[in-house]
Amino acid sequence: MRARALSRRGFLGMTGGTVLTAVAGSAIGMRFTGREAAGSVLASTAELPKPYQVPLPVPEVARPLSTTGGVDRYEIVQRVADAEILPGLRTRVWGYDGRFPGPTVVGRSGRKVLVTVRNELPVPTSTHLHGGVTPPGSDGYPTDIVVPKGWRQPSGHSGHGGVPMPADVWQVSDLTKEYDYPMDQQAATLWYHDHRMDFSAPQVWRGLAGFFLVRDDEEERLPLPAGERDLPLMICDRAFAEDGSFRYPSLDPSLKGEPGVEDAYMDGVMGDVTLVNGAPWPELEVDAVRYRFRILNASNARRYRLALEPGGPLTQIGSDAGLLARPVELDAVTLAPAERAEVVVDFSRWKPGTEVLLVNTLADGRMRDVIRFRVARRARDESRVPSRLVDIEPLGRARVAAVRTFDFRLTRSGGSHAWTVNGHRFSVDRDLAAPRLGTVERWRFTSDFHHPVHLHLAHFQVEARDGRAPGAHERGWKDTVDVRPYETVDVLARFHGYRGRYMVHCHNLEHEDMAMMANFRVV
Repeated sequence: MRARALSRRGFLGMTGGTVLTAVAGSAIGMRFTGREAAGSVLASTAELPKPYQVPLPVPEVARPLSTTGGVDRYEIVQRVADAEILPGLRTRVWGYDGRFPGPTVVGRSGRKVLVTVRNELPVPTSTHLHGGVTPPGSDGYPTDIVVPKGWRQPSGHSGHGGVPMPADVWQVSDLTKEYDYPMDQQAATLWYHDHRMDFSAPQVWRGLAGFFLVRDDEEERLPLPAGERDLPLMICDRAFAEDGSFRYPSLDPSLKGEPGVEDAYMDGVMGDVTLVNGAPWPELEVDAVRYRFRILNASNARRYRLALEPGGPLTQIGSDAGLLARPVELDAVTLAPAERAEVVVDFSRWKPGTEVLLVNTLADGRMRDVIRFRVARRARDESRVPSRLVDIEPLGRARVAAVRTFDFRLTRSGGSHAWTVNGHRFSVDRDLAAPRLGTVERWRFTSDFHHPVHLHLAHFQVEARDGRAPGAHERGWKDTVDVRPYETVDVLARFHGYRGRYMVHCHNLEHEDMAMMANFRVV
């Protein structure tokens, strides 16, 4: 493996006019209803199955190549494979180890994980450990790419978003790259996904996503549900063509030339099939005991408000970057793209034979359905949810070293429109902040639309929404926060780990591909 510089030329222009109307209309609709925007759902042409006809698959746990010297080593191959997602049809996926979702990597706090990623896909990739405290060279920066054999970067292209990029901004690894994850962080449900410049959205849509769980002694001492009763749930939406292939409105379906999506989908692409761990509207047989579910919203743009029917509490015990200080009983859990929530459901509330649904109350019709739990039998249960989980250090205003504002907005410039941060399209040469390592800063996020804002490296605590204290479920450590239309969210971010260049960006993946990203440099 070797690194070299690769050139890229040309602007990624944006069209205006009708695009602004479509986006502004969606933003207004979502501002007042909180529901999916009309006209933004991509319809399948395949015959879709009835809900709850297939069992819930559980992603396979990755096996390390070695576990010596305090280091766990893995190798994961990105490759094309065919999978049966819709019953009776074959779907071509781009997957880690050819799977969708990819294998679940399990790391341990304080024990280094090294992951070698081999790219056997037809396009470049960049793997980001979402929520990881990692050195900048292993963060999955969008221009730090792993290219397949024989790849030649196009000499230029035009499309939505972007700015010119000189040759020296590209860091290219041929075929493989080793990612260094020191695991200097507490137990948490993380995930890994593609982060290639201009093409994250379609490449994640095709399957490049998987779980990464961090464990530690403090978590394992708690009497929470474990083993087969501790399950990850990757929830996302997709659309399918008649032959079973993924539908996506790319301007260039090969993903080798012009980036971007058709104008009607600039506000984000949503499908009409809900997948859980890669299966459409699955069913899970459960004992009448407690289960721990690690829920990830891996959708490109869709939000979920998850609730149980016929009712009952979801006991939230964890957020993006770790456990909460205390459990919180909720009627529903709302997740924007990239957010996670760990919840415990006590199925002993229901008699064997009862069917319990997890539904998305932000959608109608079949997109309201998510997964069905069928309570099968009584069983012994030694788990419980303690009233106190972990100690969380409150950052507090007294520790704030600087205050910064980041405005996420559709901006008009020179007759065109772009998704911007502080009025700027993304540039690799522009840093919007330079926090000092070891400090805490208050970052204020404002928006004109639903923007799930994600910070690389820095975990944070939500301080306020429009000046009001956040709900108890948002008082743990987070790395992504849903900034709703015309809302102001203040977070206290702790810059721990490493100096170097990192990113803050919108995790609506279509917005990200349209340059709604910004650099910050930890100094």
